[in-house]
Amino acid sequence: MTETKRKGIYLLPNLLTTAGLFSGFFAVVSSMNGRFEAAAVAIFIAMIFDALDGRVARMTNTQSEFGAEYDSMADMVSFGIAPALVAYNWGLTELGKIGWLAAFIYVAAAALRLARFNTQVGIADKRFFQGLPSPAAAAVVAGLVWVGVEYQVDGNNYSFLVAILTGFAGLLMVSNFKYNSFKEVDWHGKVPFVALLIIMLGFVVVATEPALVLFVVFVLYALAGPINTFRSVHKVRLEDVVGDANEEDADFVEIDKPTDKEKSKP
Repeated sequence: MTETKRKGIYLLPNLLTTAGLFSGFFAVVSSMNGRFEAAAVAIFIAMIFDALDGRVARMTNTQSEFGAEYDSMADMVSFGIAPALVAYNWGLTELGKIGWLAAFIYVAAAALRLARFNTQVGIADKRFFQGLPSPAAAAVVAGLVWVGVEYQVDGNNYSFLVAILTGFAGLLMVSNFKYNSFKEVDWHGKVPFVALLIIMLGFVVVATEPALVLFVVFVLYALAGPINTFRSVHKVRLEDVVGDANEEDADFVEIDKPTDKEKSKP
């Protein structure tokens, strides 16, 4: 007599995903009520849950297609819609159409980024992300809001700066710039004792000024993709920055450099 396979979903990883989804929704509601610091912090909390759910699923062997799809939907809310609305409510309302268009560019880019990621699972180089990961893009936008609130800055006084950064974060998500995924780090291996001290020091630095430190860290990470690309290549084409890159291309594209003959031409 054969046993029927028990239907259902795994509780623990999907519970963590739900917590991340709740954090993203809480960020939206908080920004609507003018509580921008709480909204920004909620997005960072959603990042923690997003990092945990996949790792817990792999550690407990509870991965599932449902969990992957649910995680993608939750990411769209927490790292696509929530950051855009928080930025809009904090510093884009005074710009009118330009303001909500900048926010929409971010939302659309997040949706495209997640769709592209889902279609490349299993075939992409696990060492790198193609385009800025949506949690990192959300951290850039939420970090800006958090720093502004921390230093009592009215976002509407810097609306164009908020619009540029929000739109730029969105465009980086759909770019072909490669970002280190840090998935090659061996979390089970041994490290020198001094490494633990450095990690502790890092927590201390973040704790002293969390808003500013986290914002700077994620801005540097966002800039790392284009900087490393343009520093490491000889020829850059439009399709190497956006659009469909060739599969046979190397990890970094090449920048066009004039030949000696071309340099001699008037």
